[in-house]
Amino acid sequence: MIPNLKTDQKLKRFYMNRRQKTLLTIVVAAIILLCIVVGGALLDQDQIATNLTERNLAPSLQHLFGTDWLGRDMFNRTIMGLSLSMGVGLIGAIGSTSIALILGMAAATMGKMADRLISWLIDLFLSVPHLVTLILIAFTLGGGFKGIVIGLAVTHWPSLARVIRAEVMQIRSAEYVQISRQMGKSRWWIATHHIFPHLIPQLLIGFMLMFPHVILHEAAVTFLGLGLSPHEPAIGIILSESMKYLSSGMWWLAFFPGLCLLMIVRMFETVGGNLRLLIDPVRANEK
Repeated sequence: MIPNLKTDQKLKRFYMNRRQKTLLTIVVAAIILLCIVVGGALLDQDQIATNLTERNLAPSLQHLFGTDWLGRDMFNRTIMGLSLSMGVGLIGAIGSTSIALILGMAAATMGKMADRLISWLIDLFLSVPHLVTLILIAFTLGGGFKGIVIGLAVTHWPSLARVIRAEVMQIRSAEYVQISRQMGKSRWWIATHHIFPHLIPQLLIGFMLMFPHVILHEAAVTFLGLGLSPHEPAIGIILSESMKYLSSGMWWLAFFPGLCLLMIVRMFETVGGNLRLLIDPVRANEK
């Protein structure tokens, strides 16, 4: 029995350390993302102003990401672009998460007709790639900030709505929910006191996993000219403009902004995946 106790203690210590590493990863990634947002907010237009005496400079200690054809510092432009893309992605992801919550709960609580209609709507949106629908919506609304935000919010909710619908249907069959109904509690009271608190972990994880896709799609649509204004220092605008100068050997104009965008997306995916492990201890102990 003693060896078994020691083994159990070692396993508990291992899993505790693993959860601590997961939490540390989330904290480090969150700090980096916060620094980018704060850095982009602190920078102003004067720090990416035109300076023709320093145009087309390669990366150096003075200009970490080099300068462009107008002498603008690419490091500052990249930080501002990432901050702007994260802000647009935040608004779009919040809107899409809200739509998923409303439709998911409605499908599971408002009867079979509402469930069939919303399930058909989910299947309809899932049958078409997000990017195609987003481009059509952004083009219809004339592009710009309004067009891209509405497009992002309307196109990224179906998968999360399906998860919420399944979760609500499971919760509403629980014994304590049935007791509340027998006690005469209204649907609204049951939804706010029993159902919604159980959905918070799924909403948080779904939001974090949706965020990187929203950012990438915003950058893609902006790259195509249907997103943010060309006057904005968005990553999509930077990458679109840099295509004209790659043949001239100015590789840094696209390399560093594109690499930073992929790193930011990967960080959000890491935070979302690690949050899922922290919230679900059973899954965390599977490996």
